[in-house]
Amino acid sequence: MLPRLLLLLLLAACAAPETTPPPPEVPGPRAGALGQPQGRWRDQMHRVPMQAANGQRRFITMRFCRPEGDAAAPLVVVNHGAPVDRASLPGMIATRCETEAVRWFLQRGFTVAVPLRRGFGASGGAYVESLGRCDAPDPTNSAEEVARDAEAALAYARALPGVDAARPAVVVGQSAGGWGGLAVASHNPPGIGAMLNFAAGRGGWANGRPNNVCRPDLLVAAASGFGAKARVPALFIYTVNDSFFGPELATRLVGAYTAAGAPAELRQLGPFGQDGHGLFFGQYGSETWGPLAEDFLRRQGMLP
Repeated sequence: MLPRLLLLLLLAACAAPETTPPPPEVPGPRAGALGQPQGRWRDQMHRVPMQAANGQRRFITMRFCRPEGDAAAPLVVVNHGAPVDRASLPGMIATRCETEAVRWFLQRGFTVAVPLRRGFGASGGAYVESLGRCDAPDPTNSAEEVARDAEAALAYARALPGVDAARPAVVVGQSAGGWGGLAVASHNPPGIGAMLNFAAGRGGWANGRPNNVCRPDLLVAAASGFGAKARVPALFIYTVNDSFFGPELATRLVGAYTAAGAPAELRQLGPFGQDGHGLFFGQYGSETWGPLAEDFLRRQGMLP
């Protein structure tokens, strides 16, 4: 019997969100409680003001996690992917501070902000990141909408107590969040020192088939367009058994991005679990990606 994730993918339409964040969590007592420290990592929830493309003023929900100790710490912003089933959007909450991927950064002395973008969970509103039709997708606009929320969270979090705003921030993205990271990098917002992109892309599992992507040529062209403007050092990590964006497409995407002038590195890893697309948030995933991320951040002078 196919795993539940693959069954959902087979039922999903191409225009539906096609990338997978950590599994949606059932909101607990803390979901929606704003500004109350919780647990070892001093978990807080915030409402972040942002402006939509139409000029409308909005708020998105953001989880804020502080490491132990009282010293101000550099910031990491983690941008989630998108579920294959839009019906699950209202039940999503921002990844908890105790999650392995978030904890990896906390244990290394970073503060971590995890925004929940428009259309997801308590952030509410319309889902604005869709590619549109599979035969005529718009991967550039999809990435820009992710970037709009990510940059609002970045600016807000950098002003919070406990964040060392004098130190550059790290922007992390998985799947759709990683694809949006290309748009963030192309804007070169102040205060970003490095980016980590895991399984970045859009349009995977087109027509319910693994390793089938909506117009990969347009995806590669969009990556080139972002790369022509981006100057933030980036590390891209993919796995060979990623059923959304396989090794050949990953090489093309990052190759187009760097050929256009962006400073970036690509690491293609061996298989992880049943589907390497879930490496970043997967159990024990940090044992695989952690050494690569740590080496990259150290070379960029980004470790606390």
